[in-house]
Amino acid sequence: MTEYIPPALDWVRRQVELYEGSGGTEGTTRKGFPCIIVTHVGVKTGAIRKIPLIRVSVDKGYVLIGSYAGSPKHPVWVYNLRASPKVEIRDQTEVFKMRVREVVNDPERQYLWEASAKVFPSYIEYQARTSRQIPMFLAEPV
Repeated sequence: MTEYIPPALDWVRRQVELYEGSGGTEGTTRKGFPCIIVTHVGVKTGAIRKIPLIRVSVDKGYVLIGSYAGSPKHPVWVYNLRASPKVEIRDQTEVFKMRVREVVNDPERQYLWEASAKVFPSYIEYQARTSRQIPMFLAEPV
């Protein structure tokens, strides 16, 4: 069985524990916005990692935004998804096996960015804070 390494940040770890521990009936929002749990594999450790992200649902998939609140660095999970695109998404009580792909080209990126900013307007502010292009992934059913 693969090792699980809990998130290092306290608030992230608590959110994941509450969400997962309740079977998806609690901890399903962050600052009033709906969220999902993305389970993925760490590129350096090979361990299971989990991260709560704002829930942006489009068509049959989810948009995963690596904003890191406008930090100059990408969140670590971005590198994990680039290396290993198989993920599991928990959306409240439902769990889906999915595959991600990074979206870098318009017009798809523009469409997904607008859908994401509509759900969580702070993404616009976060992009304005940083010179990096915020990474975006689309998780789609396997």
